[in-house]
Amino acid sequence: MYRTFPPPGAACPTTVPKLIVFGVAAVFASGAWGQTAADGDFAARCAALGGTSSKEPAKTSETVELARFIPAGAPAKDLGAARPLEPGVRIPAHCELIGRLEERTGADGQAYAIRYHLRLPQDWNGGFFFQGGGGTNGDLGDALGNAGGSMPPVGLALGYAVLSQDSGHDNGRNDVPERGGRAAFGADAQARENYAHASLARVSGVAKKIIARFYGNAARRSYFVGCSKGGQEGMALAQKYPREFDGIIAAAPAFSVPRAALAQAWDVQSFAALVRDPGAGSVDQRKLPAAFSNADLATVNKAVLRACDADDGLEDGIVGAFEQCTTAKVKRQLDRATCSGGKSASCLSKPQVSALLRSMEGPRGKNGEALYTSWHWDGGIGSTGWRRWKLGDSEGPIPALNVVTGGSALAMLFSVPPTPVRSDPQSLLDYQMGFDMSRDANIIYATSDAFPRSSWDTINARSPDLATFRARGGKMIVPHGVSDPVFSIKDTLDWYREVNQRHEGRAADFVRVFPVPGMAHCSRGPATDRYNAFAALVEWVERGDAPEAIIAQAGPGTPWPGRTRPLCAYPQVARYAGSGDKERAESFVCSDPKR
Repeated sequence: MYRTFPPPGAACPTTVPKLIVFGVAAVFASGAWGQTAADGDFAARCAALGGTSSKEPAKTSETVELARFIPAGAPAKDLGAARPLEPGVRIPAHCELIGRLEERTGADGQAYAIRYHLRLPQDWNGGFFFQGGGGTNGDLGDALGNAGGSMPPVGLALGYAVLSQDSGHDNGRNDVPERGGRAAFGADAQARENYAHASLARVSGVAKKIIARFYGNAARRSYFVGCSKGGQEGMALAQKYPREFDGIIAAAPAFSVPRAALAQAWDVQSFAALVRDPGAGSVDQRKLPAAFSNADLATVNKAVLRACDADDGLEDGIVGAFEQCTTAKVKRQLDRATCSGGKSASCLSKPQVSALLRSMEGPRGKNGEALYTSWHWDGGIGSTGWRRWKLGDSEGPIPALNVVTGGSALAMLFSVPPTPVRSDPQSLLDYQMGFDMSRDANIIYATSDAFPRSSWDTINARSPDLATFRARGGKMIVPHGVSDPVFSIKDTLDWYREVNQRHEGRAADFVRVFPVPGMAHCSRGPATDRYNAFAALVEWVERGDAPEAIIAQAGPGTPWPGRTRPLCAYPQVARYAGSGDKERAESFVCSDPKR
C-alpha cells in the first residue's frame, strides 16, 4: 500500500483536521493561529503599514509603496490573478502590501530595485507561503499562492501570508529592445545575482519581519512553491539558504539553466535546418514551425507509443516506464514511419527523423562531449506545449519559445561578456543560428573584471549537498513533466541520484521526485497534470507522512478527461493492478519499473 493524497474533488479523510476541498484542489490547512482583529481595526493596522520606511543606507532601505485593505470576496481578476480561481473559492479579507528595497543604479546605467508583493490575510493560519517566479522574472507576481501545475491559486485562500517578488528588475522599466529586451538586466552583475538567488533571502527576511510585527507572532511554518525558474529558486533556497523554509516544491527546476539555454540553441539549429534555403546561413523565423506539421508530430507521437506504451503493463496512452523507452526502441518505430518515397502527410522524411534524434540527444561540443543532458522519449512529445517551445505555433502567431526566451537569455544573461542582440524573434534566431557549440559554449563558464563570477557559478543550483536543509528537518517535493521541452527530467533524475549517493541512500527521507508522464513544461500535455503537491508537502512537513504517491487527474484538454492516476515517487512507476476501472487511480499500484 502506498501513502497517497486525495484526487481532485475526493472525499476528505476524517483523520486530517480541516481538509479543504475545492474543485481540483484538496488542500490541507491548519486552523487560524495567532491574533485576529476585528475588520475595522485590521483595516486600520493595514493602512498604518504604508507609513513604514527604514532610514538605513540606500543598499538596504525599505519602502512600502502600497498598503490597502481588500475585503473578502474581491474578484481575482481585480487583483491581477495570473490564473482563475476555482468556482466557489473566495478571496479572503486581507492586507495587500507592495514594497521595494535596495534601490540603486546599475553598472549599465539602469535603475534597479527589488520589489515585493505581500498579502496578509485577516484570518491567518500562522503560515508563510513564498510564490516563485518564472522565465527571466521581472514580474511582481500576484501573491495569491499559486500551487503549480494546472492547480489554481490556493495559498491566500487557505489563510497563508503570501509573498511574490520581481527578483530585482522590472520587465517594463528595464526592457531594452536593442539589448535582449527583458533580459537586458544581464548587463549588470548584481542584477544577475539578484535574479539567481540573492533577492530571495532579502525579500523573505523583510516579509517575515512584517508578518511578525503585524500579527504579533512569527510564522510557525514557511513554504516555498515554484516551477521552472521558481523551481530553480526552490533549489537555491535549499542549498544556499537552507534554514529559511520548512518545505519546498521545486517543480521542473531550472537549476542548470545556462546549459539548458545551449540546448535551446541546439534545438533551433536542428529544426531550422529542415526549412533553411540552400546556402543560407540563417532562416526566416516564420518558417520554423513548418519544420514539423501537426500531422508529422502526431506520427512521431504514435511511434513513441508503439515503442513504449505497453512497458508499464498497460496500453493507455501514457509511457509510465519512461526510463525503459530507449532511443533504439523508438528509432525502430520512426524508421517504420519514414517515407519510402516522397514526403506525405502520413510519413516522416529522413531529415526530419535525423533532426529529431539530434534534438533528443542534446547539445554536443567540439569533441562530442555533452553540453547538457539528453531527453527521455515520452507520450507528450509533439503536444502543443512541446511544439510551442521547440518549433512555435503551427499557424505562426506564437514564435518558438526556445528562440524568444532562450536566445535572449543565452546572449545577455548567460554569457560573459553579454552579447547585445535585438529582442525581435528574427534577430534572436539569427544569433542562435550563428552560435557555434564547439567555439562558443564556454561563454557560460567565462569570467571578466565586470563579471568575476561566471553565469554558471552565479545561477546554477544543482548541488547535491542538502545536508543543512536535511538536518533542520526540511522537506522537498520535485514534480517534473517527462515531456518537458525546456528542462530535461534526465537532469533532475541525475541530480536526485547524486543527492541519494551523497546522503548514503537516504535521499527519500527529505526529498522526493514525482515524474509526470506526458506533461510538458510545468503543466499541460496528454497527462494527469492536475495534482496537489502542496497538500502532500504540508502533510509531510507537519505530520511526518512522506508521500509515496500523489493522485493526479487529467484535464478537459487531454484525450481522457477525468482520468486519475497515481504519480509515484521515483523510481517507482504506476502499474495496473490487474483488475478494476483502468481510468481510476485506485486500480494502480506504484512498483518497480522493471517488474
